[in-house]
Amino acid sequence: MDKTEGAGPDAGAVKSRRGQGGSAARGSAVPDNPRVAVGTAARKPRPIPIPDWPSTERPRERLIRSGPGSLADAELLAIVMRTGRAGETALDLARRTLSLGGTDGLQGLLRLAADDLAALPGIGPAKAAQVLAALELGARAARRAVAAPVRLQGPEDVACALMVEMGPLDREQFRVLLLDTKHGLIGTEVVAVGGLDHVPADPREVFKPAVRRSAAAVIVVHNHPSGDPEPSAQDLELTDRLFDAGRVLGIPVLDHIVVARGGYVSLAARGRVG
Repeated sequence: MDKTEGAGPDAGAVKSRRGQGGSAARGSAVPDNPRVAVGTAARKPRPIPIPDWPSTERPRERLIRSGPGSLADAELLAIVMRTGRAGETALDLARRTLSLGGTDGLQGLLRLAADDLAALPGIGPAKAAQVLAALELGARAARRAVAAPVRLQGPEDVACALMVEMGPLDREQFRVLLLDTKHGLIGTEVVAVGGLDHVPADPREVFKPAVRRSAAAVIVVHNHPSGDPEPSAQDLELTDRLFDAGRVLGIPVLDHIVVARGGYVSLAARGRVG
């Protein structure tokens, strides 16, 4: 009797598959995506660690070679995070973290509390602190950039810098920019913080730092968390009150600028100041 007789019609095929399977398991095909390692058919593809990528693709090496401007937000964030987690590279984790900011991306992350960020799987307190520290450094650099011009030539000098910092805020905030006689910036102070659609700015609080620091003039700025910089009726009324108070004190209000994610509005440019 043949040894395979009675063993079932598939016995020979099973034996053949076993013989072929050994060599197939040892000889894997090159994956289409060089960043995904392919194991056996039963295993889920796993990402290749960033140190194993070609040097031309690694974010850190690209930053050193071509500068930070050559990297996308997620790649810069991956450098800050340094590591990912099991089954996820730092870049994958950075992309998932950016999704928390919604359509605003990095600016949206500025609205998150440390606990909210740390709760994301793969982040934790340490990485949350790293990310928030990097975001704060960027915000401070933008804030200090306002002081760069010797003179403020127009509302765009103020708005372009403050939109980066104040646009993502989820509460209205009122700031006063203190100017010298040549309209050079002496400093910036937060004088009031309000709610989602209103900030209780008192003229006495607005002009207090101006008097204390002997400012020759001021520019006032507040944000709209809604994303629409169009001034409200309350904004226009407050502008008139501040202009009148500044005239009495001898500290003129040169402009009231409303900033938001969608742009800015200069009330001086609209003829509402002066």
